[in-house]
Amino acid sequence: MNTVKLAPLLLIFAEVARQRSFTGAAKKLELSKSAISQQIKRLESELNMQLLARNTRGIALTQAGETLLARSELLSEQLASAINDIQQVRAQPSGVFKISVPPFFERDIIVPAIRQLCLEFPRIEPELVVTGRWQDLIEHQLDAAIFGGLLKDSNYKAQSIGKVSDMFCATPNYLLRHGHPDSVADLQQHKYIASRWQKGDLTLIDKQQGIEHTLSLSHFAHTNNLPTLVEMTLADMGIALLPEFIAKQEIRRGQLVHVLPNHHGRPWHFYFLHRYQDQKPAYVERFYVLVTHYFKLVMSGN
Repeated sequence: MNTVKLAPLLLIFAEVARQRSFTGAAKKLELSKSAISQQIKRLESELNMQLLARNTRGIALTQAGETLLARSELLSEQLASAINDIQQVRAQPSGVFKISVPPFFERDIIVPAIRQLCLEFPRIEPELVVTGRWQDLIEHQLDAAIFGGLLKDSNYKAQSIGKVSDMFCATPNYLLRHGHPDSVADLQQHKYIASRWQKGDLTLIDKQQGIEHTLSLSHFAHTNNLPTLVEMTLADMGIALLPEFIAKQEIRRGQLVHVLPNHHGRPWHFYFLHRYQDQKPAYVERFYVLVTHYFKLVMSGN
């Protein structure tokens, strides 16, 4: 006997038994009277016993029907309770919200966004994984991830947070000792610190002329890690190309100076990744909105 198929029949039977009326049950369940009657007959056929008896006053329960009603009402209450619990979870989500974020997004973007999210959804437990590497959402059990650069092929949904360009920056102390470069060509006379993706030929955009050109720039030091690149630059070691959202934070703090402001690297994207195929939970959508808001604030310099 397939009990899964019997479940809706039991719920219909319970309503008919409570109403003592096919008509009343049909109205309550928004079904036709004939449909209700057919389902009761099907249930009696599956159980091979009579559950209801018609009389001049309407419907009466057989002894088997009385026993089944007690069980069916419990099933109905449990189902109603389960649905109510789900609705409550949707209204007040709780539990771990695990997110992967790139380095330097934490201070002025992610932490303010998480702080506000926790005020609005106090039962959320944020867990941040800070990494510059691609993190597969399922493999690393992530609810969402923020990733910069070219996306890998996947079935995940990607929403744009915004574009970023790289800026030439150096500390005031370095420029005091070595002077300000007045042109891109002058960079050849300076100590250039490269990341692993900035070695060799660089594609730069001239903002005044709106054209791209390639610069072959030798480096005196390089690193495969963005935080290390920032630390080397802050240590007065040379000039580096840093992402805008990092550079602007340090420029506002007086730690770095924007060098050659009319030139920047080719823009690249930051994306908000999630694995929800349909509508995202409210707190996930709100987190995306907050991250985008604080990202724009950082990029605008406010």
